[in-house]
This record gives sequence, structure tokens and C-alpha cells, in this order.
Amino acid sequence: MQFTFRTAGGARVLHSSQTEYKQNTDEEELSYFRVASIEKNGIKWKNWIPICVSYAVCILCCRLAEQRLQCSIRCMSSAARKRKALRSAFPVLEQPLKPILRHVYEANLRNSNACHKKYMELSDKVRKGGGENAIARHTQRNKKLLVRDRLRLLLDDEDFLELSRFAGLGLPYGDIPSAGCLTGIGRINGLWCVFIANDATVKGGTAYPITVKKQLRAQEIAIQNRLPCVYLVDSGGAFLPLQSEIFPDKNQGGRTFYNEAIMSALKIPQVAVVCGSCTAGGAYIPTMAEETVMVHRIGTIFLGGPPLVKAATGEEVTPENLGGARLHAEVSGCVDHFAWEEKEAYDHTRNIISTLNFQLPEEEEEDEEVTKRKNEEPLYSSEELLGLAPRSYNYTLDVKMVVSRLTDGSRFQEFKARFGTTLLTGFGKIHGNLVGIVANNGELSYEAALKGSHFVQLCDQRDVPLLFLQNTAPTAALTLSTTQAEKNTNRLKAQGSMMSAVACASVPKITVVIGGCHGADSYAMCGRAFDPNFLFLWPNARVSMTAPGHSGSLLPPDAEQQEEEQKKQEDKLNKRLEEESSAFFSSGRLWDDGVILPQDTRKVLADCLDIIKQQQYQLSTEKLQSALLRM
Repeated sequence: MQFTFRTAGGARVLHSSQTEYKQNTDEEELSYFRVASIEKNGIKWKNWIPICVSYAVCILCCRLAEQRLQCSIRCMSSAARKRKALRSAFPVLEQPLKPILRHVYEANLRNSNACHKKYMELSDKVRKGGGENAIARHTQRNKKLLVRDRLRLLLDDEDFLELSRFAGLGLPYGDIPSAGCLTGIGRINGLWCVFIANDATVKGGTAYPITVKKQLRAQEIAIQNRLPCVYLVDSGGAFLPLQSEIFPDKNQGGRTFYNEAIMSALKIPQVAVVCGSCTAGGAYIPTMAEETVMVHRIGTIFLGGPPLVKAATGEEVTPENLGGARLHAEVSGCVDHFAWEEKEAYDHTRNIISTLNFQLPEEEEEDEEVTKRKNEEPLYSSEELLGLAPRSYNYTLDVKMVVSRLTDGSRFQEFKARFGTTLLTGFGKIHGNLVGIVANNGELSYEAALKGSHFVQLCDQRDVPLLFLQNTAPTAALTLSTTQAEKNTNRLKAQGSMMSAVACASVPKITVVIGGCHGADSYAMCGRAFDPNFLFLWPNARVSMTAPGHSGSLLPPDAEQQEEEQKKQEDKLNKRLEEESSAFFSSGRLWDDGVILPQDTRKVLADCLDIIKQQQYQLSTEKLQSALLRM
């Protein structure tokens, strides 16, 4: 006789009788059964266990047997990683550029070239940091490395994903290049880590409101994707004239320290390198980290520096004696590793990262067919995306042309191809990673929103990450008749359903704004308010309630107002929208995670999917505990 059941841990247990099975009313009488197979995650184990005729005791014995499996399952978990993905035979999207569309393509290309020029100008400005004098003072007088040189020593290579490069430009209180700190995700010993590195050449490392916002966004990405955090601290504390925008509120300065403690409790590693001044609030980052490295002579930690000590007590003290590396390594115990120079500090940091409890998959030789599938480039050049990036909504080409230049082999399995055609949905692969793609191909109509809601829930059901390619209509549909009112009401309900589906989907979400990001349609397409794991803009993108040139929809009709005056008001608002809707204006205020070039989109998406996937390689995540506390 044989029967099958599953334990609470998910193991499948097959039982067969060793001797003839005899039913007995006496619960204390034992019969011996042989557990033919206990199976979990593809691993089988056999054993003899005594089992009472009682089914409950049978279950209990099998749970005990399953517990004995856990160690071997953890050790052999690499077997699960070797599983091959299901073969896919997605059809190829044949989307060459047709001669009839050449004029639209060329107009878009001219606009993209102008945007690219501005992108390069701002990139050069950001790379110069605080300017030549500040760089000379930082490197020659203070004997410190520049922030990008520090990252070269810390990371495996320079191929890292920089976040919000243009944050801090064009703000009311002036330009703060890169918001005074570099944030991004790079590999250390093969492990993706978030880094937050102060740039002391910008305003002496002083923290502005945009600096705090950028640091909090980097921490949010670390929490969402369970990425270790490395802080390169060289901070002069808060910029006091703007203290009301830095200190008091929930999502301001203090939140950085709260997040650090919460991440440590969630077993997301926190490591700090003190490579400069840590004054006032900046002093808490290294002292709350799990492990801290400090550099001799250039690193200091104190709440108030020597000038404040002299003002308060009249005592003169050197920065080294007040809060240098020797003091904190030998006396206070605030730091764990002493380094004579910066290079040694980053070697210590790389060694610390190597102790984290991650088991990355081994790079094994794959058969030629699998390697070919993973490295399969699109059939069309990514450079053509420059001509597919719309200069305005009226210059939008079929979004399938964009998709065919992003997916492996230009292959795409479309979902509901004949229904709600103004929204493209379907499956594709990017560098071997399966994704569900949701892309605007016109107005988000009633049918399109229903289709989007269905597809998002389908991807959530199958644990497939979602990629949103956003190019929404420039303005909301007007209600000029009873029929139009009914149509808009239905659309409103369907869009509400899609918003709910997107908000509740637990799978990773990546959004790329390839054109317009306007109105309520942008919410259904996973705008910033809907918490995507990453959100990027193309340089041509526009972000505003209504697109420039459509300000009339925002102004209330006024019968008494002269037509000329109405026109003047519209022109004034359109001019403001033109300025405030640009991708660089948006990125300067951290409404996104950065502006990326269209031709780099496939590489950025591949990195994001790889980063999101890394959390499955952490061996221990379930144990809840308090944050690691120092002596």
C-alpha cells in the first residue's frame, strides 16, 4: 500500500508499507513503514522511521525527517541554480524602418542629438565637482583622493550603475553637482552593492536638502533589492541656512540613520569607510554601521570640531586628538579597522564584503546553445533608438520598433494582440532574463487598461518582473458630449483597476519614460508614486501634468476674458511647462533614478535585472533581530 502527502515545509513524502499494513483500533500499537522518498527542491533522501497508525504522528515524524534535510538542502542548493530555463520560441518582431516614416525618424534624431549634446555638457559639469580650486584643495592640501578615484579602488571595475547623476542642478538655492554625493550600484568581489560616497569638493561635503533626498533614495533601493550598503563618508554636516528643509521632517536627515538601523536588523549589511571629516550628523553613519574602516590623519569623527571646542571651553585641540583614527580604533572602539592610507582602507572594505553570507552561482561552462541565447543581440542596432525617441507625442512611432531593439533576438511573445491595441503587452528576454513588457502605443483606452490590468496580474502570478515603457497622452480626454462622458467614465474605472493591479503587484518593476509622462495615465504605467524598483528617463522625455502646448486644458473657461488675454495666459503657462517638464529638470529634483541614453537602455536594464536577482543568493535572510549594536 502507498500514499502521498506534503509536509508544512513543502516536502513531498511517499510512504509504502514494509510489512502488510494492518488497521488496528489500538493507537499505541506501532507498525514500521519505510519512507521511500522525502523530496524537496529536487533533492531526495531515504530513511526508516517508526510511524504510529495515527496519521497525526505520521505527519510529525515526517516533519522531523524534513528538518534533518535542511542542512543538506542548503549545501546542495547550487543544484537548483543549475536548472535550465524553459525553452522559448518567441516570434521575431520584424520592425525595420520603413521609408514612409523616414521624415519622422529624422526629426526625432535631430531632437535626440540636441538632447545628447546637453546630456554631455551636464555630465562634464558634474564630473568637475566643486571646480578646479576645490579639487586642488582636496587633493593637494588635504591629501585626499577624489570620489571617483575612491570608487576605482573599491569596485571590481568602473562599469557601475550611477544613480541620479544630474541631481542638484538648477535648484532655487543654486547648482549642487551630483547633489554633493555619488550614489550607485557596483560590484565588490562580484557582489552588487549600493554605495553612497560624499564628494567633499562640492561645498566642502556639506549636506543640502537634495543631498539627503539622494541618500535616502539610494537606501530605499538597497532595502527593496536587499543590497549591501557601503558608505564613503567625507561630510561636513548639514547646510545650516537650510536646516528647516534638512532636519525636522520624517523623510529628512534623521531618516538616514533610521534606515541604517532597520537594514541591519533585516540582515542587509552596512559598512562604512571614514575617509574624511564626519562632523555633526555625519558622525552617526560610521558609528551605526556594522563594520567601519577609518583612515589615519584624513579621517575624523566628532559632533563638534576643534573650533567649537575652543569656543565652548577655551581649549585648543587638534582634529587627530579630538576624533582621529588612532583615538577611535584604540580608545573609543567606534571603528573596527585602522588604515594608514586610503588604498589600504578599500582593501579592508573588500575583505569585509567577502565575509558576507552570499553564495553567488559558480561561473560554469555552458553549452554553446545556452550561451548563444544569453548573448543574443537584437536584430536591429540600438543606435536606431535615437530616431525612435519621440520629440513630442505627435512624432511617436510604433512602440514595437522600440521593443524589437531591446529584447534578445528581437523576439517578443505578444499578449492579447488584437484587443486594446493602444497598449502593447507581452513577454520578452533581456540578456536571458524573462520580463513582462507593458508599453504605451497610444492613449490608454478602456480596453487597453483592462488588458494592462490582466497582464500585470498574470506576471505577478508567475513571478515575472515587469518593464514599463512609458509614453502617455499629452493631456486628458475632454468631455464634450454625453457619449464621450460615458466613454471617459468607463476608461476611468478600467484605469483604476490597472492602478490597483500595478500597486499590488509584488514582482520587481522597472519603468523607462521613453516619451511623455503626463497625467493619471502615468500612474497606471508605474510612475514614481507607484514605487518601481528603478525609474529612468530618456533625454527627450517630458514629465508634467500636461504636455507643453496643451495648457488650455488646465485653464478654466472664462467667457468674460478677452481672447488675446487668454492666449497670453496660455503662452505663459506653456513656456513654464516647456522648462519644467524637461528630463534634466526632473532629474535635478530626483523625481527619477537618472537620465540614460536610449542606446544604453538594454545594458542598464540587464544590470537592473541582475541586481534584482541577487537577493536570492543570500543564504540567511529570515532570522529577525535588532540592529548590531556597538560596545
